[in-house]
Amino acid sequence: MLRCYYLLRSQAWPCQKAGGIVMKRTLQALALQRAALILIVVLTAGCSSSSPIYGWHVRTNSSPPSPTFNRAVLTQEPVAIFGALAPPRLLGSETGLESILAQVLKTVGPSFKVITQQAAAGLINRNDLANEYTRMRNEALQSHVLDRGPLKKLGTAIGTRYVFQPKLIEFMQITKDRWELPPVALKISRIRSSYMRLSIQLWDMQTGELLWTSLAEASLESEAVGQDPVYFEDTARVTMGSIIADFMSGNTTSTYGPLDTIVDQLIQIPEPEKSRNTDNPEAASRG
Repeated sequence: MLRCYYLLRSQAWPCQKAGGIVMKRTLQALALQRAALILIVVLTAGCSSSSPIYGWHVRTNSSPPSPTFNRAVLTQEPVAIFGALAPPRLLGSETGLESILAQVLKTVGPSFKVITQQAAAGLINRNDLANEYTRMRNEALQSHVLDRGPLKKLGTAIGTRYVFQPKLIEFMQITKDRWELPPVALKISRIRSSYMRLSIQLWDMQTGELLWTSLAEASLESEAVGQDPVYFEDTARVTMGSIIADFMSGNTTSTYGPLDTIVDQLIQIPEPEKSRNTDNPEAASRG
């Protein structure tokens, strides 16, 4: 009987030992998971209250101004902004670009007298030219030219000789995992980037002459723990800001980055939630 007892115990020992190893590894994995979750909470809390930090780069290719045009005239005569154009595959993405351009002009070209797209649209419709405006825009997507006939009528209706025509050519957003915690495959950091190609043209609405044109390619990148993307609006701001900076300086080929303060400041840093609630007592009371 005693011999049988020792025999059974000797056979059970390896199983007990193996079970102990499994338990130990399980506890270690749980400890790592807990540490990972704590790290994520700390990092997310830190990043959620901070502003996004972008690395960005813009390269422009601009034409010299027409010999018949002096940009100083825009400080004396108004310049209108038409609604942005876009190819069919990007249709809808261009919405709002004209408003961003108006805001950019206030910063980079503050002396210009700008007629916003909203004001121009109202004057066009008031003079029963909406159909001609639409037809001219549709034809411009194919010909890359604003037809002089309707352009002249639109200029008379708006009350200006000059107009900026923005066009979105390409826009992409990409997200890549930077690194993760292996035990639980938790994504700790991601690189978010966007790419944009955009052009702006300046037209003489009386003669139909293309006075100036510029094409820019921009890339923005941000590494963060939170879920915020690299926003379309921020990409558009630095892209158009770089184009208008070329227009103001007369440059034809330039590169811009965060060290170009006048363009970099165009990126709008969102206010913390607390500040917004302080400015809006009704929202704060609901929260």
